[in-house]
Amino acid sequence: MSQIAIVYWSGTGNTEAMAAAVAEGVRDAGGEAVLFTAPDFDAARMEEFDAVAFGCPSMGAEQLEEDSFEPMFLSCEAKLPGKRIALFGSYGWGDGEWMRTWEQTCREDGAVLACASVICRETPDDEAEAACRALGAALV
Repeated sequence: MSQIAIVYWSGTGNTEAMAAAVAEGVRDAGGEAVLFTAPDFDAARMEEFDAVAFGCPSMGAEQLEEDSFEPMFLSCEAKLPGKRIALFGSYGWGDGEWMRTWEQTCREDGAVLACASVICRETPDDEAEAACRALGAALV
């Protein structure tokens, strides 16, 4: 059974709802989903999992959340080469630039993006929740 870490930061609950849908997709596909908030995960945990889904909303000028999520993610970057990952998050403004930048960083780090990233404006609707479940299934 594939063991998948789902690591997220959520300020309003939108990205947390997306993380729950990712976990549902993992479980529906026969995997084991383990949810973590950003402060509870670090690079040492990367090797415990077959794949990792990272979730963070767009903050400020289309960037990752700076106080908790970004430091955790930066610590994990050295463990990304060859690692199967997926990215997700919500946004309230802009056009998704933060996700394109984040995807590029992960590719440059050597990560294997298992599927298309999922973004949604504000609260995830039925379509976004379905996309999150598909993202989770793709990691199994």
